[in-house]
Amino acid sequence: MSSLAAQLITNGIIAGAIYALVASGFSLIYNVTKFMNFAHGATLALGAYFMFAFVSGHVPFWAAIILTLIATVIAGEVVNRVVYKPLRKRKASTAVLLIGSLSAMIFVNAIILAIWGADIKTIQLPWQNPVLNIGGVLITVVQVTIIMVAAVLLLGLWLLMKRSRLGIAMRAVMNNKEVAQTVGIDPERMYSITFALSSALAAVAGILIGIEQNLHPTMGTALVIKGFTGAVVGGMVSVPGAIMGSLILGLAENIGIWWLPSGYKDAIAFALLFIFLLVRPQGLFGKKTREA
Repeated sequence: MSSLAAQLITNGIIAGAIYALVASGFSLIYNVTKFMNFAHGATLALGAYFMFAFVSGHVPFWAAIILTLIATVIAGEVVNRVVYKPLRKRKASTAVLLIGSLSAMIFVNAIILAIWGADIKTIQLPWQNPVLNIGGVLITVVQVTIIMVAAVLLLGLWLLMKRSRLGIAMRAVMNNKEVAQTVGIDPERMYSITFALSSALAAVAGILIGIEQNLHPTMGTALVIKGFTGAVVGGMVSVPGAIMGSLILGLAENIGIWWLPSGYKDAIAFALLFIFLLVRPQGLFGKKTREA
């Protein structure tokens, strides 16, 4: 394997790790609440800006991470209670909930713009970010951290969903909310926990992106589209599938620019999304369903 190919694959894994964090939170909310929460991207951006604010305020770096996680989870729960819970009580359709999520995304982006402005922001690291040369592949310490943190968190999410009582309760609500209620599971409590978990994943993604790249108010919009694409490729009804789909997307984007100019990265993502919507809308790991 040439050093260029190895570099492109490494870059694809790094991008896929970020997309997987976004897609897992997006897919988690979709599975439990049965609607597409595009405001998840705005939550990610808010997490990145919280981190910037705390670091700029001379809060110790590790304390800033903890405060960012707390603040972002609270913000995600506020969106759930203010926007989605009243709509659920009115038994709003998924289309109305989707419109509500788009409105929430625009509103949060406007808040970020009003507070921090439109200019590019940078989170200053308290240490150097050296570039490592591993077998001819160049990768920074931050990028290694992104891969490792994403792997640990996604494995933890899988174990939580498969092995814990909380995960079993969440999957019960996924499968049949009415039956879950008959055995004493409170769907609204599960919804709150789901938004908390997805907001925490969005906060981690925002922090990792923020310490590697620059911040701008609409950064979450592009990322939630990539997360949505990864979820479609892997299967919207499968959180592990959404993670695998995101890795496939990251690799496709970065290997694709071997033949195409780098400006075509987004075009590759949209082409992949379009192909899967036409050929296999249930995704690689989703199951085809048939209406009765």
